[in-house]
Amino acid sequence: MPSEIDSFLRTLEKRGYQARFFPVPEEARHYLLSRIEPGSAVGVGGSKTIRDLEVIPEIRIRAGKLYDHWQEGLNLADDQMIRKAQLTCDLFLTSANAITREGEIVNMDGIGNRVAALIFGPQKVMVVVGINKIVADREAAIRRIREVAGPLRAKSLNLPNPCVKAGVCQDCDLPTRICRALVILARAPSRSQIEVIVIGKEMGF
Repeated sequence: MPSEIDSFLRTLEKRGYQARFFPVPEEARHYLLSRIEPGSAVGVGGSKTIRDLEVIPEIRIRAGKLYDHWQEGLNLADDQMIRKAQLTCDLFLTSANAITREGEIVNMDGIGNRVAALIFGPQKVMVVVGINKIVADREAAIRRIREVAGPLRAKSLNLPNPCVKAGVCQDCDLPTRICRALVILARAPSRSQIEVIVIGKEMGF
């Protein structure tokens, strides 16, 4: 496994990303928090992986501003404001639905703020993934979204989408559909600074 991970990290670096591996979540958590500049503006995308690292409370203390649209009690206007603020923050934290062994980062979004901030805007982006997100190729990445990430996320939101019961995407036409914008990063976008953090455990959807 170590040699495979080393090869994978080199592949990511060839595609223009910074890349690091941490065997356990606690090491990744410590590193992530060490990158929070005092007084900085930090945005958090819709990511169960980031929440599972339990970094949000500490970020609230260290950062000057935290833009987290998953916090409770937001009205629609505040939610929209936070999503827009994530596009210009100092550091944007997110995950990915899948990363291919060839280094392509694959995401499917419902609203699009996560993939928008991943591509352009924030001063720096950190993409945190568990080893369960690493797949063979682009086809496997999309299959993972259809069969794992999409249905699980819809279920977590208590949506009436048919994928919740079927366990696999049904290509529905419901207004609550969350699979709407497919974005594949072939390489790190120009003018971006993206760091990929790989954790040696299964994390997130």
